[in-house]
Amino acid sequence: MPNQKNHPQRQSIRLQEFDYAQSGAYFVTVVCHKRMNLFGEISDGELNLNRAGEIVEQTWLEIPKHFPNVNSDIFVIMPNHVHGIIEIVNDIPVRARHASPQRFNNEKPQSKRHNGVKPQSVGAIIGSFKSAVTKKLHGTKIINKEKIWQRNYYEHIIRDEDDYHQIADYIETNPLNWEYDRDNPEHIEP
Repeated sequence: MPNQKNHPQRQSIRLQEFDYAQSGAYFVTVVCHKRMNLFGEISDGELNLNRAGEIVEQTWLEIPKHFPNVNSDIFVIMPNHVHGIIEIVNDIPVRARHASPQRFNNEKPQSKRHNGVKPQSVGAIIGSFKSAVTKKLHGTKIINKEKIWQRNYYEHIIRDEDDYHQIADYIETNPLNWEYDRDNPEHIEP
């Protein structure tokens, strides 16, 4: 058994009793491994994506194709991270599909589903996004780094409309504030 001193236990940054698969809007930030600038550059407050950044953008836009109960909302690809809002919508009624028989009244549903799809958590959605980007970038040989992403991601549960508008404004103005961004390797203290 490994020595516990050499292998500290990682602490979860998620709310312990919160169901991250429930309906709601979530602000997420995914950062490149070692904060490497892989996706383009910002010049005069304007974002210029390179081919890798275009692949990240395309993959973000494809999230709803793979997760039908998810809407990808406002987002921005920065040189070394992605900010975005995703919305999980689980309250749409289940419809019978031609390949799935309807249940009889005495049968229990196995899980709450959206159009025959089991709801996925924010972690599963972001994990899938990160994995898809990594596979595409490695497959096109645009980036030859083994690791593209940091191990985890940041998330914030959007609580109300004011919270949403503040975050949306932050996302939209992020390229203008790049020189002050803590994820910028050339960060300037304000």
